[in-house]
Amino acid sequence: MTTSGFLVREHFDRLLAALRGSGYRCVGPQVLDGAIQYRDLLNAQALPTGWHDNQTPGHYRLEHSDIPRQFAWANGPQALKPFLFAPRETLWRVARDERGALSFKAASPETQALAVIGVRACDLAALRLQDAHFMQGQFQDAQYSARRDGLFLVAVNCTHPAATCFCVSTGDGPAAEGGCDLILDEMDDGFIVHSASGRGERLAAQLGLLPVTPEQRAVAAQQRQQACDVQTRGLPSRDLRPLLDKRSDHPRWIEVAARCLSCGNCTSVCPTCFCHSDHEAPAVDGSGSTHYREWDSCFTQGHSYIHGITIRADTRLRYRQWLTHKLAAWHDQYGRSGCVGCGRCISWCPVGIDITEEVAALAADMP
Repeated sequence: MTTSGFLVREHFDRLLAALRGSGYRCVGPQVLDGAIQYRDLLNAQALPTGWHDNQTPGHYRLEHSDIPRQFAWANGPQALKPFLFAPRETLWRVARDERGALSFKAASPETQALAVIGVRACDLAALRLQDAHFMQGQFQDAQYSARRDGLFLVAVNCTHPAATCFCVSTGDGPAAEGGCDLILDEMDDGFIVHSASGRGERLAAQLGLLPVTPEQRAVAAQQRQQACDVQTRGLPSRDLRPLLDKRSDHPRWIEVAARCLSCGNCTSVCPTCFCHSDHEAPAVDGSGSTHYREWDSCFTQGHSYIHGITIRADTRLRYRQWLTHKLAAWHDQYGRSGCVGCGRCISWCPVGIDITEEVAALAADMP
């Protein structure tokens, strides 16, 4: 990562223009329906200037102030996942000809080079996990890979973590250290621009950047440290396998199940969850069928339904499966935990279940 220069706030549209000139569709954070959401970004005026988020367990609200900053918030319900692993998409179609023979044709996703502005460090860490699942190994996911190949990422270092954030304890933030193309440090009057890839460096050269002053560097470093210092939540370890392996019968699972609604909100907003279900939609006249996949959750009854038996028939077993898989079994699959500390599952849980509180309760009586 190299420092390219300073972008005056009034010149932010230069970045969008350079991206569009390179063939990218731009999306960025905007206020919609009371939340920060990614939408097509036409100009810098659409960014959430002055907005910041108030998040606690089961609570997400936006508040406005007179500050000139446009990225003074932690996160919204989206991450990068919806742009790469579509909530619902067709995988293949089958047609029956006049003789009754079937022909299968894979569906190719309609893709356009996409630039996402405002990505957080925790979501870059989640993207690496999604890449490991969908793109590594013998069988790569064609739909995911097609979208991933055309992705340009502009990260913005987080300066205002929410009370639900705990990325410091997972090692995934709040400062981005790679896995993107540009990294911005926001200040009141503009942004320090860091190039994190070759194409990011080429794009930064088009922006007419100013030299970065020592004072600006000091402010950026202070902001990054403060974003670490204010986080009060955390997980006790980055590898919780030894703890969770011994806690399968702990009474805490019963206690949390009494509150959990099995609604699946936590898995929907989680930037690393990738469970999905496959469905067939046959034509009424029998001429063909469409096979599609859509997001699913390990909290649903159908997720563990096999041949007339639901393996995880109650909420206690479903919550235990979710937490132990994400925090323990992922180490065997991907070499690390599946939690990046974004805190979304805490804020968007209707009953305010806090994953860090649940882990602390499970660890409380460990010798």
